[in-house]
Amino acid sequence: MPDDGRDGAATAPAQGIEALLAGYRSGETDPERTLAAIHEAAGIAPAGEAVIDLLPSSAAAAADSARRWREGRARPLEGVPFGVKGIIDVEGGLVTCGSYLTGDQPAKADAPVVARLRDAGAIPVAMLATTEYAAGSPFTPRHGPVTNPWDAERWTGGSSTGSGAAVARRLLPLALGTDTGGSIRVPSCWCGITGLKPTRGRVPTDGVAELSATLDHVGPMGLSARDLDLAMGALCGMTPVRPRSLRIGVLDGWFEDMVDDAVLAARDAAIATFRAAGAEIERVSTGDLLGEMADIHDAGWTILMAELAEIQSANAPHRERQDEGLRARIARGEAIVTADYIKALKLRATVIERAAARWGVNLMLTPGLGGEAGCLDTLTIDVNGRQEGFDMISRNTMIWDLTGFPALMLPAGFGRTNLPVGIQIVGLPGEDALCLAAGRMYQNATRHHLCRP
Repeated sequence: MPDDGRDGAATAPAQGIEALLAGYRSGETDPERTLAAIHEAAGIAPAGEAVIDLLPSSAAAAADSARRWREGRARPLEGVPFGVKGIIDVEGGLVTCGSYLTGDQPAKADAPVVARLRDAGAIPVAMLATTEYAAGSPFTPRHGPVTNPWDAERWTGGSSTGSGAAVARRLLPLALGTDTGGSIRVPSCWCGITGLKPTRGRVPTDGVAELSATLDHVGPMGLSARDLDLAMGALCGMTPVRPRSLRIGVLDGWFEDMVDDAVLAARDAAIATFRAAGAEIERVSTGDLLGEMADIHDAGWTILMAELAEIQSANAPHRERQDEGLRARIARGEAIVTADYIKALKLRATVIERAAARWGVNLMLTPGLGGEAGCLDTLTIDVNGRQEGFDMISRNTMIWDLTGFPALMLPAGFGRTNLPVGIQIVGLPGEDALCLAAGRMYQNATRHHLCRP
């Protein structure tokens, strides 16, 4: 049975941000002991799969944080260690992008997202694994796959593979990921953690290797919605809001098709939880709200692959050294004609305007992914006994990258083979805090987020 984390004596890295800060405040532990525990754990397989590089600068930062706690000068996230997806710049860190083509040049400066967490007292301690340029297959040539902490024959989900695995294994309480088609929310779902894709543009993407200028997002991955509130406060000055009387829409059609019955049962149990907490629940027609979802989904991938092909054109002379999955997506992007790309951008604008005008509730609720973590040997996902390809992974997530609306993935229980499944909470632009408030409401009433491999 999954361990809900309440029975054992947790070590410092095994705790979330709130618990870790409480430990520092009480003197039970300190940032230097926490860092030492992380370094020890990262050296033990398979946890080390998630880590590309441990950052030497973290030792001095931990010593400074420990001193600040002793002197009563602690900042909001003082001494909280975090990991950084290997496409985001950290001064002195190897930003490999999971590729042989990037060499071993360390970044010269922090990306703003890293600098903001550092200013709040958090400590970047590790560069974490990613698929190649956040768009390749699970089998990254340079670093290899990151296996799922719950089942080593399954995938973490991409492309924030190391971020999902490191948090799920309680190696780190917080990690930064990126999300262009679902890459914060997919590994969060399959690894049983909590991940937020913020509103488009709310968290800066400067200093992040570009995949799609139109769709890229950066956001936090952690153990609870409350922890992500704290992270978002540092990342963009977001202030938490209190859960209020909520009207939650449950999207039908596209979001329920190709979804395993066990995932739908977890979604239905979540609906009951929200209703018991006082929320009003109503069914919402996906077609009326958004339009023809197959076309919209295709538009998202048209934009992503066309922009990927453009940004990767500089690496064309070295294409044979890149991951086969990445090469396939680049080739598909190169085949997209300008007229189709422009058509996709126009549809994106139409969908954003239409959804905002017809929203009608506070938040929307959907199942997370269609099934439990996919198998690495067959690259398939089991949905009610059918083996579906990995192309379906982004089915419930891409739309929110296309619109830029905030979307929160929450652990919601376990599927047929006892692996995590999730639900997704979506808000209008700027309603990131409300998404997290709903997440807190749900996690106050459930224990799924406390379970660990």
